[in-house]
Amino acid sequence: MTTIRVLLVDDHEVVRAGYRRLLENTTDIKVIAEAKSGEEAYVYYAKHQPDIVVMDLSMPGIGGLEAIRKIKIYDKKAQILVFSVHESDIFLERCLHEGVLGYITKRSAAKTMIEAVRQVAMGEVFIGQELQVYLTKDRGKKDNPIFAMLSTREFEIFLLLAEGKTVNEIAELLKLSPKTVGHHYTSVKSKLMASTTAELTRLAIREGLLQP
Repeated sequence: MTTIRVLLVDDHEVVRAGYRRLLENTTDIKVIAEAKSGEEAYVYYAKHQPDIVVMDLSMPGIGGLEAIRKIKIYDKKAQILVFSVHESDIFLERCLHEGVLGYITKRSAAKTMIEAVRQVAMGEVFIGQELQVYLTKDRGKKDNPIFAMLSTREFEIFLLLAEGKTVNEIAELLKLSPKTVGHHYTSVKSKLMASTTAELTRLAIREGLLQP
């Protein structure tokens, strides 16, 4: 039997320990490495070449979305399963756009995680049951069309701004110049019709993109 080699990414050690026990309680799944940040996820992916990455989204530093983007640039065939507290069509759409094959929430049953890992490792799409409502609705009628106006980079910067990070901090995290981040900041405020970072934060909380 072929063993599925997993890179587990979450910033909480207790959470990682719980999911490691869950996954390794099977006969065909082994966690070969753990990362506590998006930065580590990228480095460990290149080092360990796992069959699948199980990735949280909300982490300090660059976060899960940017880590996913970097990993997919490094290896476009990377198999990634997102497990997140976010039950939002906005995050689901963004992750699918980045090439993620699976998305489940942290309230999913244990057997759902195991099934999702197996399917994504085989290159199959797996979306948690609680999120499938977003896939069945009319794709032309989005609940939050305003976010569709943001590019992937703008969306990443929007989330970091909403979390309270400064332009200089974002520039350092994303390896961009402050001037480039500043241009994105101006564009994000214009597209989202916000005049301050505080308004961006309130918008992110209202739409379920940040935990209040």
